[in-house]
Amino acid sequence: MARIYGIDLKPKLQIMYSLSEIYGVGPFVAKKLLKELKVDPTTVTENIDDVTIAQLTKLLEENYKVEGELRQEVFRNIKRLKDIRSYRGDRHKKNLPTKGQGTRKNGRTRKGKNMAVGGLKRVLTKT
Repeated sequence: MARIYGIDLKPKLQIMYSLSEIYGVGPFVAKKLLKELKVDPTTVTENIDDVTIAQLTKLLEENYKVEGELRQEVFRNIKRLKDIRSYRGDRHKKNLPTKGQGTRKNGRTRKGKNMAVGGLKRVLTKT
């Protein structure tokens, strides 16, 4: 089983899609890496030899930020926005959409489960 950056690549997938399991590697970067190594992108991952996996790992280390390093950078960027109290930072703190989306009718993914507000019956007392 192929393993890069602690991620087990799925053996039955084509190598291009299997590389997309790594955080920071999408289809574009995967194609670029495979083209540089002269590997067919449609090759199934279990048919890739260990030498090629080592070359892939080396290329990723030298040219791209992936996995932990990239996650830390994203976290630091968000923390900086929160620290300077920018609008986007405040939206991150409140766990709301940050890039201008409205939340009146949508935004359930960020806001969480819908909470009912009304619907309580009032008990009227005679005085």
